[in-house]
Amino acid sequence: MSNTPAVRPLDGITVISLEHAIAAPFCTRQLADMGARVIKIERPGVGDFARGYDERVHGLSSHFVWTNRSKESLTLDLKHPDAAEVMQRLLESADVLVQNLAPGAADRLGLSFDALHAKHPKLIVCDISGYGEGGPYERKKAYDLLIQSESGFVSVTGSPDAPAKAGCSISDIAAGMYAYSSILNALLLRQRTGLGSRLDVSMLESMVEWMGYPMYYAFEGATPPQRAGAAHATIYPYGPFPVGDGATIMLGLQNEREWRVFCERVLNQPALADDERFASNSRRAANRDSLRALIVQAFAELTIDQVTDRLETAQIANARVNDMKDVWAHPQLQARGRWREVGSPAGTLPALLPPASSSAFTPRMDPIPAVGENTDAVLASLGYAPEDVARLRAAEVV
Repeated sequence: MSNTPAVRPLDGITVISLEHAIAAPFCTRQLADMGARVIKIERPGVGDFARGYDERVHGLSSHFVWTNRSKESLTLDLKHPDAAEVMQRLLESADVLVQNLAPGAADRLGLSFDALHAKHPKLIVCDISGYGEGGPYERKKAYDLLIQSESGFVSVTGSPDAPAKAGCSISDIAAGMYAYSSILNALLLRQRTGLGSRLDVSMLESMVEWMGYPMYYAFEGATPPQRAGAAHATIYPYGPFPVGDGATIMLGLQNEREWRVFCERVLNQPALADDERFASNSRRAANRDSLRALIVQAFAELTIDQVTDRLETAQIANARVNDMKDVWAHPQLQARGRWREVGSPAGTLPALLPPASSSAFTPRMDPIPAVGENTDAVLASLGYAPEDVARLRAAEVV
């Protein structure tokens, strides 16, 4: 068997990223996982401001650890006049430029697609912003929670009494993943045309795409899905139920066959399957309070293991409501060997393998860089002599 490392899909691709926070770093980390060389440009001294969000991972930021492995950190003051030459040298060998700077900032720096395309015709430029180019919201500040609100997500999430945001940065994640897939498409297109292209990725549009079901459910002014906490707004029983030992079980029933089996084998109340109040999903949803009371009563004398055993025997979809400690130790992730270790300025840390496994290659799982850790090496690769690097440092360009 050959000891030669398998080729990764993006080996040989160089990505320059003017990135901060989550959306762009999450995108470029996916590219790095697949083998791309990602040069992350950070502000001298302080770096990406996400480095300071918290200190939960041995002094490092949880957000930064999550989104920045396998990258090279180059510090560069983009507003310094001498930074333009460094950028030009970087772009000469780059395949992709990713940026999520403030709206208009890349244009002012001469780094728009229109400004770069003539000189770098093969370069792909991916712009990630809150609202996209044009329109009345083009310059509006956009953070994850604000986009969750503007996209309507918050209106259908939470309890009947109060809306709620998602517990993670889903607007950033959505935009980052659409940017990632769009860059892959642009690389494929370049193989056919020989030319780079511009990608305009909007956080708002990424989230509105995800809101397709509730939007169509409320088509032409119809009543939108009601907020139902962790339960499903329109399918029932589908959601959390307390169990006698204080735990919570999450149920998921989707059809009439499962409903009958649930009544017979889990609740031990076969007559309930023919109760007119619960004879269809729409009736169960309309009478959810009555049905919930019956289910809670049936589960009150059972432990979580007993309820789970009944559900598994009946082949009814279910899940435990895990906290973060449970997820770190999840038996399925352990059994499938989904954890690796990566280096960081704080030492070795666990990291989850990218979710889509391939039989052809293993993803890159390299260290999380310190601020400017790779500055000297990157500048040397661009042809800067040691004395040139010293001059740039003295002038606070890097």
